[in-house]
Amino acid sequence: MTTRHTTAAPPVKEGGAAPGRPPVVSTEAEERRRARLSRRWQRDKRWSPYAFVSPFFLLFLAFGLFPLLYTGWASLHQVELTAPTDMTWVGMRNYTRIFDDDFFWNAAKNTLTIGIISTVPQLLMAMGLAHILNYKLRASTFYRVAMLAPYATSIAAASLVFVLLFGRDYGMINWALHFVGIDAIDWQNDKWPSQIAVSTIVIWRWTGYNALIYLAAMQAIPQDLYESAALDGASRWKQFLHVTLPSLRPTILFTVVVSTIGASQVFGEPLLFDANRGASGGAEHQFQTLGLYLYEQGWVNQHLGRASAIAWTMFLILIVVGIVNYVISRRLRASS
Repeated sequence: MTTRHTTAAPPVKEGGAAPGRPPVVSTEAEERRRARLSRRWQRDKRWSPYAFVSPFFLLFLAFGLFPLLYTGWASLHQVELTAPTDMTWVGMRNYTRIFDDDFFWNAAKNTLTIGIISTVPQLLMAMGLAHILNYKLRASTFYRVAMLAPYATSIAAASLVFVLLFGRDYGMINWALHFVGIDAIDWQNDKWPSQIAVSTIVIWRWTGYNALIYLAAMQAIPQDLYESAALDGASRWKQFLHVTLPSLRPTILFTVVVSTIGASQVFGEPLLFDANRGASGGAEHQFQTLGLYLYEQGWVNQHLGRASAIAWTMFLILIVVGIVNYVISRRLRASS
């Protein structure tokens, strides 16, 4: 006969505590440790963001702000490249000299014309390409990468290729113009052809970059606007005029300002377009920009004080461009 054995459960202590678990006693050392960790956490929470952004500001102070201030100080002195530590105070004479220099105004006019010739077609082409890429196309990723390829290409390599294309005797551009009855053009020695050739290099390099910026802005436009316009009978062209362009006004303003700043700093393309002339920008300075004029004064003529004055003049021009951008953007926001 099977005997049934029952084992009684151990008695539960009053208060419901589990058996064998000692009560937690908060000692004074534990309290101090927790207080120390809390203070450390508070310090970390307060100062960690500053530690994360400090490398940028340290690099900016070393390679941005200090050179800017030192250049401004050097612009008030007569300094030569052969003795950069020997400074003679001349006040504003470097500025008055460059403003009385015909080569400075020639470089300023060339910078303006090259900027207009390169910026306007560049942004118009970028807008058109972005509008095409905004539609559903096969291999759209390939086209977008191809748009960015000129931007990733070296300026030196691109400029040397365009020098061969615009060659007077054996260039492909003159070879193509010959078939339509146009005589060979001296792209390097004539004023307007040389500026058009330099602008072509800038257009080729930056069109794809701006096209991707416009494409990103177009993809952020709500599709409901296009559907409403289509229901009202608007064609694709009217949708582009009345929906796309108004939505892209801030982006267009941004690209105009950035392209204007870039045009005022054009240097590599005109320098390499006629390597024999160097920083002179052609035999008659016909495509010498402000960047080339600065380089010629500082590193060819070895007048660092005058070059510093040119650099600060360009900086002040960019500040004016920024102020104009701010005023226009405020008016656009107010009108919206």
